[in-house]
Amino acid sequence: MGGSGLPGVGVIGCGYWGRNLVRNFHELGALAGVCDVADANLAEMQRLYGVPATNRVEDLLSNPEVRGIVIAAPAAQHYDLAKKALLSGKDVFVEKPLALHVHEGAELVELARKNSRILMVGHLLHYHPAIIKLRRMLDDGELGRIEYISSSRLNLGKLRTEEDILWSFAPHDISAILYLLGESPTSVAAQGASYLNHSISDVTLTILGFKSGVKAHIFVSWLHPFKEQKLVIVGNRKMAVFDDTNAQNKLVLYPHRIDWVNRVPVARKAEGEAVELDKTEPLRVECLHFLECLRDRRQPQTDGENGLRVLRVLHAADQSIKDHGQPVSFEPKAAPAYFVHPSAAVDEPCEIGPGTKIWHFSHIMKGSKIGANCNLGQNVHVAPDVRIGTNVKIQNNVSVYTGCVLEDDVFCGPSMVFTNVVNPRSHIVRKDEYKTTLVKRGASLGANCTVVCGHTIGRYAFIGAGSVVTRDVPDYALIYGNPGRVKGWMCACGIKLDFGGGERAACAACGQCYIKQAQTVNPISPEANH
Repeated sequence: MGGSGLPGVGVIGCGYWGRNLVRNFHELGALAGVCDVADANLAEMQRLYGVPATNRVEDLLSNPEVRGIVIAAPAAQHYDLAKKALLSGKDVFVEKPLALHVHEGAELVELARKNSRILMVGHLLHYHPAIIKLRRMLDDGELGRIEYISSSRLNLGKLRTEEDILWSFAPHDISAILYLLGESPTSVAAQGASYLNHSISDVTLTILGFKSGVKAHIFVSWLHPFKEQKLVIVGNRKMAVFDDTNAQNKLVLYPHRIDWVNRVPVARKAEGEAVELDKTEPLRVECLHFLECLRDRRQPQTDGENGLRVLRVLHAADQSIKDHGQPVSFEPKAAPAYFVHPSAAVDEPCEIGPGTKIWHFSHIMKGSKIGANCNLGQNVHVAPDVRIGTNVKIQNNVSVYTGCVLEDDVFCGPSMVFTNVVNPRSHIVRKDEYKTTLVKRGASLGANCTVVCGHTIGRYAFIGAGSVVTRDVPDYALIYGNPGRVKGWMCACGIKLDFGGGERAACAACGQCYIKQAQTVNPISPEANH
């Protein structure tokens, strides 16, 4: 390693960006090997730098001279490669993004912590002299109160199919903005457009909102007629423009101001002032920082936690794009007053009352409303816009479809069945023909019974196990059979009533009195029974 005194590293990925990393680590005297799937890339690296070259990651991981692994492979491989390297006892420098999923990024951070390994993410702008200078200016208050930040990263450049523009370009600007402001966003909203590949965004606009009141706009595109990499910071004292494509004046301050004349804002423009910057290549600074962290066993400036913060913003922006620009809140949510088992899925937005419990593998779809103190057993499905009252018990393997309304205190036995279309055909869509099924207060639906849609089940009715309901059910009726027919009457407490051929009956268990007139039963007060 050239006697540099710095640890040796192996670089995985020697393509478009990886070759820049290889060059810098070689010039720093720390390059111990390279790995790539393309033989042409390996041959070129070996010719230029004379280091061991392989197409097997395991060769680098088993090399004792390789203390750190540098990952410049496609983003979809970052998680797997970083995990392998950490488990092999290597320190890791992974290019942005850290991973493509938040839970994967969190796993890598925890794995590095648990194994006392260094995990660094390639957020290059943190090491750019212009960004470093801007951070000092913001800390010193030179720009005044920050009003907003605007960034653009545009090019007619390398088009990708494994990740969209948001994940390819935006991490640079997100990481820089979070670093400059020293705070995380409270909300993220984004819009994306796909022109070349239906599943890949070619252009995105992301808006970050911060508790301090600052708004940041990030515009990225790889379908732009010219290259542009600008970051604009607007303060109430000065404005700053960082133009990374300008070879001479990368950072310019504009002492513009806004005066109020007769209660009308008037812009006062001033000449720009170029800021002198260090000419060191940012990538060289970044690579050296990684090596020094390996040697001194200290946390990198852009460590795994830093990468995870950026990943969370990317994930929120991605979700917002899928939701057609709907903002994603980063505000901490109060713990719900209901219980949802980790294996269950609850889609937002929906409403769930306090004390309700939702158990294993159940799925509550958006738009549904569930009252307080309900209990939904294993594998219960609640479709969109279903209404469920309070204290409802739904046993295992029940699907409550759109069109169903369950009032308070309803009991649904195991594997009972609701329907919402009377003449279903797989090849015909009948979503506009859903029929309403109303289950009134206190009714009990026995195990494996079926309720054909479009009917009302009366208050405290009792449907026997395995029965098929094909018509409206009166209050307090006992129904069983196929088709289900009235076989008797039930007290609200669940005990069968004995009218003995007369019009009145008293529950043998609770004493509640009832009167029967034709096919209608109603409770009566004890006084009315005398």
